[in-house]
Amino acid sequence: MTSQTSPANGRLASLDILRGFDLFLLVFFQPVFMSLARKLDVAWLEGVTRQFEHVAWEGFRVWDIIMPLFMFMAGASMPFSFAKFGDDKRAAYRRIARRVVLLFILGMVVQGNLLGLDPHRIYLYSNTLQAIGAGYLIASAAMLHCSLRGQIAVAVLLLAAYWVPMTFLGDFTPDGNFAERVDRAVLGRFRDGVYWDDAGWHFSEYYHYTWILSSLTFGVTVLLGSFAGRIAREGRGDGARAVKRLFGIGAALVAAGLLWSMQMPIIKTIWSCSMTLFAGGICFILLGIFYYWVDYRGHTRGLGWLKIYGMNSITAYVLAQVVNFRCIASSLTYGLERYLGEYYGVWLNFANYLIIFLILMVMYRRRIFLRL
Repeated sequence: MTSQTSPANGRLASLDILRGFDLFLLVFFQPVFMSLARKLDVAWLEGVTRQFEHVAWEGFRVWDIIMPLFMFMAGASMPFSFAKFGDDKRAAYRRIARRVVLLFILGMVVQGNLLGLDPHRIYLYSNTLQAIGAGYLIASAAMLHCSLRGQIAVAVLLLAAYWVPMTFLGDFTPDGNFAERVDRAVLGRFRDGVYWDDAGWHFSEYYHYTWILSSLTFGVTVLLGSFAGRIAREGRGDGARAVKRLFGIGAALVAAGLLWSMQMPIIKTIWSCSMTLFAGGICFILLGIFYYWVDYRGHTRGLGWLKIYGMNSITAYVLAQVVNFRCIASSLTYGLERYLGEYYGVWLNFANYLIIFLILMVMYRRRIFLRL
């Protein structure tokens, strides 16, 4: 991880703002909004709050786009970051290896319980950052060794490599899908959701996220992001054409995902092929909207603050997941409890994420950007 005093040259504002929007939803809006909505217990809010919860298995809600968009944006930045390497593949692979290793370590810190120092509860591959690392590694190899057509072919082959065993060696139920069996066989007791008691190791009945086989479709998601980033980068000379391509490809991917869902359901938990295309299409459209408004039309008023999250996205994510700032807020504002009553917990939740925002704001103003 390195600290830079200025953003990299050639950045598109829309990429940073869209990434910031994604992280703002993840590490501020959703947790604060949900804690408030639960206390309010208003009937008309139920439909809204449902959209900020993950679908249990089949289907797709607003909240299910957060992780794919995070991964997609990692891919979208690759055409910009890889451009500086030119033909120096050795330097590129050094950067790739470092980033993948750090993402896996941070993923274990966030969700692998590495800091718990409990060998009974250490999980190897269970987090969004690690999914980004796996997808980034696959997409990087394709970008370094294949033409654009070759990269598209790689994405198609990855989808096929996932689809075949999932279709013919299992079903699409939580316990019967092939990806579930692979994770249990490969990760074993180091899989998230596994717990220990006097009788030994047990797989949780409620944990069905898959990672090993799903790495293939993680790679597709990051590749789709790289295709979108390539369009945005090349569109600087013709922004209108770039916008049309982003919207057109996005609509086509959404349609393809819905069509494929007739055979393979849209299931984010196992990152099914139909979900990969459907979510990728939504990501293309979102980037198209932000690219049109920010880079093509030049409107940034009221949006610039999202860069505070977008340009330190990994820092924002790790801080929100690992560090509990509620204790600071409680120490400084414990007197409010008598006035806020049952809403005091909502205040502590808000203060927790406000402190994270303030830390990120100081880093942004000092031009400190932590990059892997």
